[in-house]
Amino acid sequence: MSMSDSPAHFLPPPTPGNARETGIDRDILQGLILKLGYVSSQFSTELTAQKLHLPIPVVGDMLEELRREALVEVLGSSGPLCYRYSLSQKGRDRALRALEISGYLGPAPVSLDSYNQSVVQQANSRPVVDPQQVAESLSHLTMSDEARMLAGLAVTGNRSLFVHGPAGNGKTALCLALRNSLHTSVWVPHCFAVENQVVRIYDPQVHEIQPGPPPGQFDARWILVRPPLLVAGGELRLQDLDLTFSPTLRFYEAPIQLKANGGVLLIDDFGRQQVQPAQMLNRWIIPMEYHIDYLTLQTGQKICVPVRQMLLFATNLDPRDVTDPAFLRRMGYRLNLKAPTPPQYARIFENYAQRLGVSVPPGLIDMLLARYLREHREMRCSDSRDLIERVRDYCRFNAIPFQLAPEYVELAWTGFFGSDD
Repeated sequence: MSMSDSPAHFLPPPTPGNARETGIDRDILQGLILKLGYVSSQFSTELTAQKLHLPIPVVGDMLEELRREALVEVLGSSGPLCYRYSLSQKGRDRALRALEISGYLGPAPVSLDSYNQSVVQQANSRPVVDPQQVAESLSHLTMSDEARMLAGLAVTGNRSLFVHGPAGNGKTALCLALRNSLHTSVWVPHCFAVENQVVRIYDPQVHEIQPGPPPGQFDARWILVRPPLLVAGGELRLQDLDLTFSPTLRFYEAPIQLKANGGVLLIDDFGRQQVQPAQMLNRWIIPMEYHIDYLTLQTGQKICVPVRQMLLFATNLDPRDVTDPAFLRRMGYRLNLKAPTPPQYARIFENYAQRLGVSVPPGLIDMLLARYLREHREMRCSDSRDLIERVRDYCRFNAIPFQLAPEYVELAWTGFFGSDD
């Protein structure tokens, strides 16, 4: 299968009827069985099928081949057409050699071609995001109509978005909220194989499993998940964008751009990573321009994979200091989230207070706005939350009812912004 665009809707992968239909070399599948037998005193057809996420008939055929090769020994029956096995000494030796090549032991991989095709087909067949869905996902945020429109265009057009502006004005909150506008679940494999090496894709910290078709109606090596959301901040390194090989486990972990396929990848605090912004920009040129990436195995072999997610960048640094024209030309949309206006600030303050179940006394917000003006302090969207939370801290500390009394807010202001005295 090629990585060319295909309009066909991606259906749940069908259950393989034999080893050939798995798309994986028979030696890899047999190696998985032998490794499972190596770590178990005995194993059954059912257990092997459960661990490899393959149908019992497929596993049974492979176990019979291993028996004929004197790699496993039958201990007895465990059910209709199912048996209990143990490894022969020849089988243990073969299992050790398989473990030296790859320590992976788990669900059987899919082929690299199958993975690539699934990502492309799912991206191309995904329904257009309805503007109403975008509006609902951003309904809890207070922002200008222009900002709301640009964010919506990025989602509905499935384009990248570069969000910049002063700290504390909702850049990260906006990017995280956009994920809620994606409602089409995504099929991802547990892992894929490149020759005799395994690359793990499924990550329980990233992929949230969704209800799918009944067992037996699709290839169990695939999982239906919510569109993933992956956030990388200042800790992001260039090596995090390539395959990670574990010398102990002896298999590869997929980089963040693969785990985020079908969902959202947010590069937060862009420009504050451990590498120079120019190096990070250069690393993203190919994925942004062609929606593919080239990853390198330890052997030096390169593989081509699709990169099909909504890519978001957020920074509070000056874009001129962390970007260049070539990068910005490839960016779908650019959004400058500025400081809130006084009416926006008032709305944010009232909304957060309402969320916490506390009323806003008359004149309180005017008092705050006057103090911003008096101290020549720029307002931030996050200030409302921070001040109200500190008032709640004060009330808890003094064991008094939570209320936004002006004197409490004044104390919160001093504790949060500091005093010039």
